[in-house]
Amino acid sequence: MKKKNYIVGLAVTAALSTASVAQAETLRLLTWGSYAPEELIQKFEEEYPDIDVEVTFSNNEEMIAKLRATGGAGFDLAQPSHDRIYAAQLEYDIYKPLDLSKIDTSVMESTHLEGVKANTTIDGEVYAVPHQWGTSGLMKNKAMAADFNGWDDLCDSQYAGKTSMRLKRTILLGTAFAMGHDPFAAYSDLDKYQSILDEVSEELIACKSNIKAYWQGGDDLSAMMLSGEIVASETWDSTAYKLYAQNPDIVFVPPETGALAWIDTFALPAKGKADDAAYKWINFVLRPENVTIMSGSTGAIAAVNGGLDLLPEDKKNAVNAAFTPEDIANLKFFANIPPGVEDMEGKALEKIKAATGG
Repeated sequence: MKKKNYIVGLAVTAALSTASVAQAETLRLLTWGSYAPEELIQKFEEEYPDIDVEVTFSNNEEMIAKLRATGGAGFDLAQPSHDRIYAAQLEYDIYKPLDLSKIDTSVMESTHLEGVKANTTIDGEVYAVPHQWGTSGLMKNKAMAADFNGWDDLCDSQYAGKTSMRLKRTILLGTAFAMGHDPFAAYSDLDKYQSILDEVSEELIACKSNIKAYWQGGDDLSAMMLSGEIVASETWDSTAYKLYAQNPDIVFVPPETGALAWIDTFALPAKGKADDAAYKWINFVLRPENVTIMSGSTGAIAAVNGGLDLLPEDKKNAVNAAFTPEDIANLKFFANIPPGVEDMEGKALEKIKAATGG
């Protein structure tokens, strides 16, 4: 009789254990490479043992494509840039509104918070809050290209065969600013924007002879800069910061017309199944000690109060070497992308690639 009770007890224990495992939740992140460092995932899962974190690395275009294909299913938390939410939501309905009462927004830097809320509010509902921010601009080896300061310097003959760029929308926008246009203002008049793209395309095609190579990712860009194969390039600031730690002559250069600034956000996919886990992750990674780990991985600055001070020391030094207060005041934040603009930019880039072999 005792043996029977013992067996029954084991069966009950096993059933409870199985039920506990079955109740474990999976938080499916759709985010940028380096935005989910293993150290933070382990810390999070230790604090919340009933949540498993599953990560898919992506970029803005792929995030929209993945969520569009599923109607907003398959992921519980996405991290698109602040300018990629409004139009995507209006066109494809791939996100759900945030419950701001579940997020500790008091730790967020107010300018970034209010800016993202304004950019992502639809019918009175907020669809995103800020996470990390950074810029796209230029970098140079100041020992070899001391006078390199603007987007148009990529095509300056004194640096012939010694510069690089990536054929993505950033170079279109930067070149437009260098040519005296405001591409973001032109978003409201697509005929005018097309004329700007045509002008920019011709400029970048003519620039082909100045370009050593068109970089595809941070690794090949870094290799060219460290070897001295190129002396300047269009770049993400985080790449320049990492290289500064290896060679202090390599610095990020905010272009004279202003570095292009982005804010990566937190947004909930429309058919996500783990909202509570997503809110826990958001609040977890915004804690000061976790901000430093995250920024050490991404190279970007957290959109929290004192975000610069929470950078690892090497990143902080690189930022201070790059930006003056005037440079910060001159940032050009990416504007919301209206429907149709990305198709226009894509055609311009294809035209440039066809003509340059980029």
